[in-house]
Amino acid sequence: MPFYLIILALSGLLLLWSAGWLVTSVTQIARYLRWREFSIAFFVMAIISSFPNLFLGITAALQGIPELSFGDIVGNSIVDLTLVAALAVFFGQELRGEGPLIQKSALITITVAILPLLLILDKELGRGDAIVLLLVFLFYTLWLFSKRKDYTHVFDHTALRQTVEPVIRFRTFLASIFKITIGIILLLAAAQGIVQSVLYFAQAFQLPLAIIGILVLGLGNALPEIYFTIASARKGNSRIILGELMGSVIIMATLVLGIVALIHPIQIDDFSPFALARFFLIISALFFLIFLRTERKITRKEGAFLLFLYFAFVAGEILVNTGALSL
Repeated sequence: MPFYLIILALSGLLLLWSAGWLVTSVTQIARYLRWREFSIAFFVMAIISSFPNLFLGITAALQGIPELSFGDIVGNSIVDLTLVAALAVFFGQELRGEGPLIQKSALITITVAILPLLLILDKELGRGDAIVLLLVFLFYTLWLFSKRKDYTHVFDHTALRQTVEPVIRFRTFLASIFKITIGIILLLAAAQGIVQSVLYFAQAFQLPLAIIGILVLGLGNALPEIYFTIASARKGNSRIILGELMGSVIIMATLVLGIVALIHPIQIDDFSPFALARFFLIISALFFLIFLRTERKITRKEGAFLLFLYFAFVAGEILVNTGALSL
């Protein structure tokens, strides 16, 4: 057991470090190539933030335990819609959601976040469902890029002016590409270590894989988003935070879950481990949408409520799975 505990800890640290490395490298590339806020906010950073979920999901599917990925995505979505949104408010200012693109994206985000829960009501997320999810991702992408004119600002443009030497900028650009390649390799290694360790502990303590995915991996894989959110909140980039947050939820629920289900259909014979998580995902999604659409912003008071929802979710999962509370 100590061996697997060390492997789990080292793999978790490697996952966090490599994912953070990816976020930093992509940010540097965005500055050099003068990408628009639109590309960074709704697509690029959302995909990069979903890499840990993707690699872990593929590894789990190849190991024949895709339900671990399903739990991870459900848990991560709850973290995004509660904890991450709350931290954005506390480390920055009010999270403003002005503009038709953000408002429509908020509605799409909530719908898509709940979609996998509907598709798996028959206790299976099969390859047909996977194709549906991938088509939803395709339609979302096409719709999103049809609205790209709404964002014209260059990402972190001030940082470009501070860098005088073109040679230094180009070296940084090449180094960032190299770091992204290494980061992806390290993510794959970390995902393998985490899956093997989690499988061992699930068998040793007779815990459902879904619970480990929902609680442990859901939070762990959200750490790169938390890092990016706090950094952006301190600069007052509400649009980038909301774009990345909503884009990440959509990409996880469609692209990532679709790929996992294509590799290995997800069968859930016992929904009890997901009962509380499904409830909190729906509640979190509804309140996130209500807060963002009523006054076109999430205030600190509303952020505190979202934070309360997250801790209530964690406490509820612990109580249910230790037998202190029954559903």
